[in-house]
Amino acid sequence: MSDTTLKPHQKELFGQPIGLYILFLTEMWERFSYYGMRALLVLYMTTQTIGDDRGAGLGWTSKEALALYGWYTMLVYVMSIPGGMIADKLIGQKRAVLVGAIILCLGHGVLVLTDIWAFYTGLGLVILGVGLLKPNISTMVGGLYKDGDIRRDKGFSIFYIGINLGSLLATLIVGLVVAEWGWHAGFGLAGIVMVLGLINYIYGQKYLTHVGNFVPAKADDPNEISYGKLYSQLPKSSLQLTVTIILAALSAIGWYFLGWGYGLLFLFLTAIAALLMMIYKELDSQAYKDRFLVLLLSFIMVIIFWGAFEQAGGLMNLYTETNTNRMLFGWEVPTVMFQSLNAGFIILFATAVAGFWAKRKLKGKEASSLFKMALGIIIMGFGFLFMVFAAMEFEKSGTSSMIWLVLAYLFHTIGELCISPVALSFITKLAPIKYASLMMGVYFAATGLGNKVAGIVGESATDFGEKTVFAGIVVFTVIIGGLFIVILKPLKRLTHGVEDQERDLKHEEAEGFELADN
Repeated sequence: MSDTTLKPHQKELFGQPIGLYILFLTEMWERFSYYGMRALLVLYMTTQTIGDDRGAGLGWTSKEALALYGWYTMLVYVMSIPGGMIADKLIGQKRAVLVGAIILCLGHGVLVLTDIWAFYTGLGLVILGVGLLKPNISTMVGGLYKDGDIRRDKGFSIFYIGINLGSLLATLIVGLVVAEWGWHAGFGLAGIVMVLGLINYIYGQKYLTHVGNFVPAKADDPNEISYGKLYSQLPKSSLQLTVTIILAALSAIGWYFLGWGYGLLFLFLTAIAALLMMIYKELDSQAYKDRFLVLLLSFIMVIIFWGAFEQAGGLMNLYTETNTNRMLFGWEVPTVMFQSLNAGFIILFATAVAGFWAKRKLKGKEASSLFKMALGIIIMGFGFLFMVFAAMEFEKSGTSSMIWLVLAYLFHTIGELCISPVALSFITKLAPIKYASLMMGVYFAATGLGNKVAGIVGESATDFGEKTVFAGIVVFTVIIGGLFIVILKPLKRLTHGVEDQERDLKHEEAEGFELADN
């Protein structure tokens, strides 16, 4: 069949569905807006109210700024759970992405204003917008491919390049904009590029006609999800009910000792845990149950990885600002620009790393998703060795070379490429079809919890010092990654060969495989 006779959603470009590139560009501009603001957030909050060349900041302490940073970056991703549910039950992934993009445009627009109410309102809108957009656009990427299509992992890696191209452009450009026109010009730029992402998404709908559509549930549909029904079965399930009551009691204790914020977070997580336990009980085959369990265990790696990795926007960002010699040929490199190293390295190495693993798998060597993820944690952890060296140099001379940051970000990037796009693809392989969007939301919630952990770990540097924190991260990540490698074989058995059936479907027509709507 010639390309001219194919429908738009059936056409390919460079061996991938054209719809992938529409989602690629949409996510690229959304990530530009998010990472541009993320790079500024802690620096803006810790800049004195009298300001500097970039304008007045909020004048917060590092500990206060890192605490809010942890809450904000966590909530951005935790909201993916209700975002996935809304898509599944009400509007479908396609419309959820559209509504999320519109809310993001509003949020970044509000952040242009200098009032403190605008700061909090803008952050709130960004949280809601990302919650709708992030899990559902990733699910749509998985829906572009047939079951068992080996191009899926490479498609997610290409999609991941879009994420990091947006991050690269943001961290290169936003820092210069802020230096010239101030903090709120940087926030405004994030809003402008989000509008570009929205326009691209609307234009590309003809290439996405087969994915992300909302299909009203039928009364006799065995794949229909009723969250209310699942919760209603909880009182009849003694084990699940007991665990839920214990978690709720611990949440109440957390509320009393840690404050209402943590209390509400723990109660929310208790509700999600109860739902996941009931889903596990509802699954009708042992293979589905085992895969579901492995998926949940993999989320432990996700939390630990991002708890360490997200020091980039918090503790490492502040370290770069205050302790690093940023002079390069007589020009002081803006702090924000160092975060472009991660995105730049990803663009350079993403396809090569994905190709390496694909070739390794076709040769019959160990290349399972679980192995990649565990190895990714270890590699990323070793990156913090260079931050230990940087802290040691700072203790001796009062400054540290930027080369340590470059090496740290390089190792962090290689580790990220082994875990983040792989985890996204892994979910689309293991999650039961009717729970795909929800599990994508749970993945991003795990990412959010990792972000909160990152804030807590970063705050601890105030008491223990940067060198101790960086060294602790190295030790902990290597131990956890090594532990998962040790138990790799039993975990792989629990997947029941879901990845053993992958093959090269390059010459087959990708008609799309609806993950969440079937």
